[in-house]
Amino acid sequence: MDQQSGATQHKPDTEKIWSRDFLFIFLANFFIFLGFQMTLPTIPLFVEQLGGNDQLIGFIVGIFTFSALLVRPFAGRMLETQGRGFVYLIGLAIFVISVGSFGFAVSIAFLFLMRVVQGVGWGFSTTASGTIATDLIPPRRRGEGMGYFGLSGNVALAMGPTLGLALAEVITFKQLFLASAFLGLTAFLLASRITYKKVEKSEREIERRKWDVYEKSALQPSLLLLFITVTFGGIASFLPLYSAQKGIEGIQWYFFIFAMSLMLSRSFAGKLYDKKGHGAVFLPGTLLIMTGMILLAWLPNSLVMLIAAGLYGFGFGAVQPALQAWAVQDAPMNRKGMANATFFSFFDLGVGVGAMAFGQIGHWLGYGSIYIASAISVSISIILYIFMARRTVKN
Repeated sequence: MDQQSGATQHKPDTEKIWSRDFLFIFLANFFIFLGFQMTLPTIPLFVEQLGGNDQLIGFIVGIFTFSALLVRPFAGRMLETQGRGFVYLIGLAIFVISVGSFGFAVSIAFLFLMRVVQGVGWGFSTTASGTIATDLIPPRRRGEGMGYFGLSGNVALAMGPTLGLALAEVITFKQLFLASAFLGLTAFLLASRITYKKVEKSEREIERRKWDVYEKSALQPSLLLLFITVTFGGIASFLPLYSAQKGIEGIQWYFFIFAMSLMLSRSFAGKLYDKKGHGAVFLPGTLLIMTGMILLAWLPNSLVMLIAAGLYGFGFGAVQPALQAWAVQDAPMNRKGMANATFFSFFDLGVGVGAMAFGQIGHWLGYGSIYIASAISVSISIILYIFMARRTVKN
């Protein structure tokens, strides 16, 4: 009886999400995202101060995404060969040095170079953090745990842009970027306290996968994610211009409501995924996202804009952690890092492709057409999901 009772008591402990190490990775992720989000709306202002035009602003902002995209496969491989802690700490260190250097930039060429370096640090650190969180979360609660982990980035998203713009009005850009670097340093110190999972590798497996740059089992959810993150490019790059063109105020509240809705949905969508599977989360979430895009294409007033923010945030907050949990669940234990790298590579690719494609669409057809195209992209993801689900049932 005592043994049975002890086993019963031990089980909830082994299924605990909020361990000491999970708290450290949660906080480290929060601080690195906060430092990043503070620079997101302020770098264009800094480029303008250095004498850059709109084309240079877009180029410098965009190159970050593509440098992160290029290093993610290598980060995923290193996670399985060099270890979680090595990759994560190196990525955080590169991020801190690059962001801190922004304040000392006296030319656009130097800033451009440091943005490339920042993307490398971001690609390494974010690929590693997702893998580390996956290691720390009990498998049966992975959807719930990844939802909690995602909250760290969501809170930073809610606070970072507003904080960065507010600081830019009272301190110099040099001080602002050093403050962002300090937040990254805080993340580094927290990450150094984590007890990382030891890498289990065989030399034969490492040699066989020498030129491997993706995890096959993660391709389906990653492809679905690509068609959804395409919408990010249209919102982050063009919604402020679109709302200004229509004379609609309150764009800063759009991003705040988006972040709050994101956090709200993640608080329960992960549990739903664990109990019911991705089907119970993906279709409702993508339908909310598509509805939000249609409302933005219409956009008659600020109320509709804020409703669209809520729908988009609620939908994406449900879909993204479910797809990430799906991406890693079928990967072998020694391929979890590459699965996360594959997932975030498709995330980056969707954002980058969306920003470039929508720039052309907006130029030729107007800003409203960007969100019609976004809704079509999400509908493609829904169709692909239904096709994948039917093929799985047949097999």
